[in-house]
Amino acid sequence: MTWIVATWPHFRPVFTLFDLLRLTILGLIANALYCAAYFIDLPLQHSSFGPQWRSGRWALWLIGMLLAFLLTNYWIADEIYPFVG
Repeated sequence: MTWIVATWPHFRPVFTLFDLLRLTILGLIANALYCAAYFIDLPLQHSSFGPQWRSGRWALWLIGMLLAFLLTNYWIADEIYPFVG
């Protein structure tokens, strides 16, 4: 968000109604994938690996957040920036 807000006049031509629809769909997909993690997390918490799993969940969360950050920055740098301006 910081990247887009700091350079908003540069990004304004890219955000059309169709692009906002695509962003909404990507947001819904991201939310579905985030929720899908519970299908793995909950059974592991209640398994024999529960104590080890609970102590290492923060690392999995951090890896997921870093992956989301990298994918978002790639999308901005590769899919939006080359066509702006």
